Amino acid sequence: MKICLRYLGDPGYQQGIGQELGVSQATVSRTVDRVLNSIDAQSNEWIKFPTTNHELMEAKRVWQSMYKFPTAINVIDCPHIEILKPNRHGDEYINRKGKPTLNVPATCDAREMFTSVDVSWPGSVHDSRI
Repeated sequence: MKICLRYLGDPGYQQGIGQELGVSQATVSRTVDRVLNSIDAQSNEWIKFPTTNHELMEAKRVWQSMYKFPTAINVIDCPHIEILKPNRHGDEYINRKGKPTLNVPATCDAREMFTSVDVSWPGSVHDSRI
């Protein structure tokens, strides 16, 4: 987990991270892949959009009680998450500031819990297209 958190905190070269932590680049790569696949496999348990009428009404109630925003069920933003430029189609990931990123539309409920996350958009894609 430490290897993956170190990589996610500053996605530099895997070889440098490996040297810093005393493991090989291949170990860094395998560890990051395994941890992220495990998180992805379990994400539907943690990231849930309200679907039933009861869940929708409860979401509205919480927004009203916490923020006086009566008809909201979620908020959305599209932050850019910096990544290493991929070898394949790398230019598609360059955002308007010239950095390789993913444009990640995500929604949160009033309790600041993610209700949806989409990591499939390259950084060159404008929020309005998503």
